[in-house]
Amino acid sequence: MTLVEIETGLERQRGVLDLRSIVDSAAEFLEEASAREIIRWAAATFGDRLCLTSSMSDALLVDLVSRVKPGVDVLFIDTGYHFAETIGTRDAVQQVYDVNVINVTPSRTVPEQDRELGPRLNGRNPDLCCYLRKVEPLNRALEPYLAWISGIRRDESPSRLGTKVVEWDAKRQMVKVNPIARWTQDDVDNYMADNGVLINPLHYDGYPSIGCAPCTRQVAPGEDPRSGRWAGLGKTECGIHL
Repeated sequence: MTLVEIETGLERQRGVLDLRSIVDSAAEFLEEASAREIIRWAAATFGDRLCLTSSMSDALLVDLVSRVKPGVDVLFIDTGYHFAETIGTRDAVQQVYDVNVINVTPSRTVPEQDRELGPRLNGRNPDLCCYLRKVEPLNRALEPYLAWISGIRRDESPSRLGTKVVEWDAKRQMVKVNPIARWTQDDVDNYMADNGVLINPLHYDGYPSIGCAPCTRQVAPGEDPRSGRWAGLGKTECGIHL
């Protein structure tokens, strides 16, 4: 190993330690802060090395962040399996909001995946399908950034109850900011109604939680909003937030 390689490695380690110290203090300091205050802190701290992700289920997070940081990069993972309505929402978001939508694609197209791994991988091995079409592409897309903003909330599922407003993403060695972690569904509904937020039209047709078309079904009134995701497969998360 050369001296340059050693120095580069040490600098990277120092950078990670610095980021982790930021997370520990910010998580406590911002726990009771508003979503906008949390976003303002993230924008001031990370500048252009900050992005957000959106599944285009709605534009709530896009609306919130673009009011604080116009022109922010919005990563959308185009899995190749999305509903037409989701792609339409992505295109509308790019036109309506002051953001830079970046379309992130898997390394294989759907036909290439079918040829190499067999058709309907989503039904045979949904974890692998999600990894290839969501997790791995997002990991690649996040590499230029120091921090990313997600829209997950504590009330969405038991696996998300411990979500902090600022946390360390150990898998990606970066900061993860969750400005609406404390919000309830009522908070979401009220914000979208008050601010005229763009929403995926599938929400009006019984799809409260929207993923890839082959793995998402309509939800009956009174059912868990996420029960339409991977129904019957014993799966509750795609892996992005695990």
